[in-house]
This record gives sequence, structure tokens and C-alpha cells, in this order.
Amino acid sequence: MPLRHQPAPPTPWDHDQDQPRIAASAYVHPQCSLIGDVQLGENVIVAPNTSIRADEGTPFYIGANTNIQDGVVIHGLEQGRVLGDDQQAYSVWIGEGTCITHMALIHGPAYVGNECFIGFRSTVFNAQVGHGCIVMMHALIQDVEIPPGKYVPSGMVITTQQAADRLPDANEGDRTFSHHVVEINQALRAGYRCANDGICATPLPNSASGNGSNNGARAMPQNGQAAPHPLPADIVDVIRQQLRQGNHIGLEFADVRRFKVGSWQSGPAIASSHEAQVLTQVEQFLADHPGDYVRLLGIDSKAKQRQLERMIQKPE
Repeated sequence: MPLRHQPAPPTPWDHDQDQPRIAASAYVHPQCSLIGDVQLGENVIVAPNTSIRADEGTPFYIGANTNIQDGVVIHGLEQGRVLGDDQQAYSVWIGEGTCITHMALIHGPAYVGNECFIGFRSTVFNAQVGHGCIVMMHALIQDVEIPPGKYVPSGMVITTQQAADRLPDANEGDRTFSHHVVEINQALRAGYRCANDGICATPLPNSASGNGSNNGARAMPQNGQAAPHPLPADIVDVIRQQLRQGNHIGLEFADVRRFKVGSWQSGPAIASSHEAQVLTQVEQFLADHPGDYVRLLGIDSKAKQRQLERMIQKPE
């Protein structure tokens, strides 16, 4: 439980006393403050000494797989809203797979899109940062809309729309780094949940560093689910290759009877392209189907064709 995890106080502009809503798979460190109408999506991690305080501007939304790092402050003015991706009004909207790094300030009205990176001690106030933007350290973004996919160098002050429109595009290396930070934080989320719940049967694998591991991001057993096991290195390599080629991962399963007649049942089509998230979902699917044959699919989503079919589990 966070240090302060409570409803918003009654005020002249809001008497509802809304409480935080936290997805079951999220991890919120005990040494943080979480107040008011804050929605945390699946697999969010909130690090120590953060303050997410929806008591003036409200509500806040933080999307799936986003990490909120140490010392971040998220607050909002009573006046002013942004339009979230669900077409509803928010004081602060932060999208999916985004990194809000150490000591950053997000002050509403503010919108930060999917797969963004907000660097150390940077400030976003009364502004919108489009999907896929990379904002480096000690930057100020105020009263502007940053177009999607832009790069904000360290120390930049962006307070006019002309300056925002002149920003360069983020390069592939910047995006790769941001995705890596998301994967690392997913591994940390899994590890913290594992340690806190006392359910670590085996050490977590190492994070992705070219060593053939599964990035350390394993789904933890919840609600009676079977505990997943790390994927073999050869399967991890196959998944990585498919993701690099731009393919999506799908799964099929069959019990012994269906397998004999070639009647496979469709499992989930994994929408994410983040390696750690894909590996986590594949591991959990295998754990949930211990008595089934399971086949991994590589799917070209544009052509809607299978590029790969590989057996990855046979019942014992």
C-alpha cells in the first residue's frame, strides 16, 4: 500500500472524493503518494518518492506498461483539461509504454502520448506531447503541442508553437533506448511484485543484454494462476526475430485429441511489439495450458499471413 493512498479531499470544485483505481498487475511502491481520481493501467510501475495527486485538477490516467520513476510529481490545475485517447476530458493523460523518468514534473493540463520518454527533471505544463516523442533531460515544454515523433534535446525551452514545430524527428536509436527502459521497468515490476508477495520460487532471469534471457519480465502467479517458467533461449530468439521483422506473435493450442486430428484452437493474438511484454504473455499462456500442445505463430499483420508456425510445448 502506498504511503498515502486515499480519496481526494472535498473541495469547493469537487465533492466526489474519488479514489485511485489500480490495475491488479500494476506495482505501486509503498513510499509514494497516490491521491484522488487516478487510474493506473495494467503493468504500470510507480517508483518510490513519487507524488501523483489528483486533488485539484482531475482525473489522471496512466496507461498500460508505463513507468513512473523516482521523485516524479504529477499534479494539475483546477482549470483546464486535455482530451484523452478515449475522447474524455482529463487533467493529465499519460499513454501506454511511456517513461516518466526521475524527478520529472507533469503538471496538468497535460497530455503525454504512447511510447514517449520524458527525461530527468524535465517539465511538461499546459502542453501536449505527441506519441513517440523523446524529451531529454532538464527540458521545459509549456503552452505548446509537440507533434508526434519529435526529439527535444536536453536543456531546451519550448514555449512557442514555432519552436515546437521546428523540432527534429527522434531517431531509431532514441526509440530503441526508450523501449529498452520500458522492458527494464517491466522486469523490475515483476521482481518487486514477486519479492513483496513472497512468491519467488526461482530467481528471476537476467534482463535483456544480449545474453539470451527473457528480459526478466515474468508474469507473477495471481488469483490461482499457475506460475510461469522462463522460456528456453531458442524460443526467445525466435520471438525476437519475429518482432524485429515487424510481425506479431500469436498462439494456438490443442489437447491430445484435437492434436491428433490437427484441430487447433486459437489463443490470443498479442498486440504488443515490446519484447518483454510479449515474452511475459507467452510464458503465462504456457503456464495456463500445461496439458496442451502449444504452437507459436509469427503473423504479418499487413498481409494477414502466417510467416512462422513452431511447436513450443508438448504435454508431458
